[in-house]
Amino acid sequence: MLLRCFGRRRRLPWTYLLILLVILIIGYHFTSHSVSKNVQTLTDEFKELKQRRYTNRKKPTWRGSGPGENGAAVILPPNEKARADELFKKEAFNIIASDKIALDRTLPDVRHSECKNLVYPKDLPTASVVVIFHNEAWSPLLRTAHSVVNRSPPEYLHEVILLDDFSDRPELGEKLEKYVAKTWPDGVVKIVRVKQRSGLIRARLAGARAATGDVLIFLDSHCEAGENWLEPLLARIKEKRTAIVCPEIDVIDAHTMGYNGVGGWSVGGFWWSLHFSWRPMPKHEQQRRKSPTDYIRSPTMAGGLFAADRKYFFEVGGYDPGMDVWGGENLEISFRVWMCGGSLEFIPCSRVGHIFRASHPYTFPGKKDTHGINSMRLAEVWMDEYKRLFYKHRQDLLGKNMGDIQDRLALRKRLKCKSFKWYLDNVYPEKFIPDETSHVAAFGMVRNPSKNLCLDTMGKDEKIVFDMGVYSCQGGKSASEIFSLSRNDELRREEGCLDTTGKEGERVKLMPCHGMKGHQAWKHDKTTGTIIHTSSGKCLDVTDVKSGDSVEVRQCSGADTQKWEMEHYL
Repeated sequence: MLLRCFGRRRRLPWTYLLILLVILIIGYHFTSHSVSKNVQTLTDEFKELKQRRYTNRKKPTWRGSGPGENGAAVILPPNEKARADELFKKEAFNIIASDKIALDRTLPDVRHSECKNLVYPKDLPTASVVVIFHNEAWSPLLRTAHSVVNRSPPEYLHEVILLDDFSDRPELGEKLEKYVAKTWPDGVVKIVRVKQRSGLIRARLAGARAATGDVLIFLDSHCEAGENWLEPLLARIKEKRTAIVCPEIDVIDAHTMGYNGVGGWSVGGFWWSLHFSWRPMPKHEQQRRKSPTDYIRSPTMAGGLFAADRKYFFEVGGYDPGMDVWGGENLEISFRVWMCGGSLEFIPCSRVGHIFRASHPYTFPGKKDTHGINSMRLAEVWMDEYKRLFYKHRQDLLGKNMGDIQDRLALRKRLKCKSFKWYLDNVYPEKFIPDETSHVAAFGMVRNPSKNLCLDTMGKDEKIVFDMGVYSCQGGKSASEIFSLSRNDELRREEGCLDTTGKEGERVKLMPCHGMKGHQAWKHDKTTGTIIHTSSGKCLDVTDVKSGDSVEVRQCSGADTQKWEMEHYL
């Protein structure tokens, strides 16, 4: 009896454990089913939310025709304009006008009509849109995010990363966190913050590393994405993985916030000082394209707005991590992509508006000449013997410390990249080379020995028309005194040519070269020293001209003031 009782007591705990186990299994089943159901419900709700946002992007019925709707300009009354002008000095755009505009305002559809008929593949890659900001004003930053989310099909928009490069504007802290969480509860917009000021280049690298979509798209923090802006970019990258593609950039007026289409197509170029420039689309590219919707091959890009396959971006070298803060990175990636087997293209059916500011509304850490030092790295790694033309403009940089470039040289070798001459011959054949025999007959200082005066731009902006000056010759130390006598009979700078109607005593101007000779054609007789304006027969002259004045044309007389010599004859 005692043994039976003892045995029964030994069996009871196992019975209880078995019952408890059954209860736990049943409870887990119902709980997990409930959690799974709740998660699925939340997922479905987010999907509906995303689709509703995209579907309703053109329906601002609740606010009617508010300020700036459909991209309209905002004209302020006099009292507000005075305040806006004052703030413009700090923000470099009209922040009062911007704050009056809804963060999700409507925009005009400025695409070519043929773009609206294109049908894109359904299985496009997903996009991570990376927006770097440092002390950006609230309304343009959030308008950038709203426009991207609202005008991107949700199945293709993986995420929008707002990467804060150590801002200290109070509203960009907790207030921004709360706004993003409330406005985009599905988490499509994310804030990533770096712990110290990095500058644009390193901040973009941080954003790229944080991204997990198939395609990286970099946008500035004062943009507005247009209708169907995303699909054309993704479709081209799906078609050609090694293409770096840029949307066509429309202008958002910094003074009125009015949205304006670009009107015509341009491509990116560069100055030998390694600054970016816009250029007309060359004839060979116009002839290659069969439709206004075809991509446009460009030698360079401005760098603020572009898309790349995420894995390819890193394979081809990302950004040069040795570059500091800002400047030169856009030309470096442009040269590198072309020379290493990729391509750089503008996509005309993708349109994104951008506020073009005349100055930066924030400071750069270190206050160094980052553009100059970064450009040194670019020149030394990628430009081969043509780096000489950069140093003609920046002799002050010779011998300066640019950091270690061995990793970038190794990258070039590993990727089996082509030469810079190949790039000039095949990608940018229209680029003028101011000291090569194929382009010029003579170059260097253009000197009048009798007065020791040289042609000199006087440091003026060569993107505008101005009277050509003369100045005491600097012995080859001034980039402002380097000219070329081209094979096309132009007396010219990199982009500008000497131009005159040939009237007696008329000042000669520097105007954009047009390649059609006419008023820009000159002949230099090395024996007599004269430089003769072909269409008028007048001579370049410095009679009654002193250092700092403008050069003129006068009837040829054989006077010493009409005799010139060029530094190098080829």
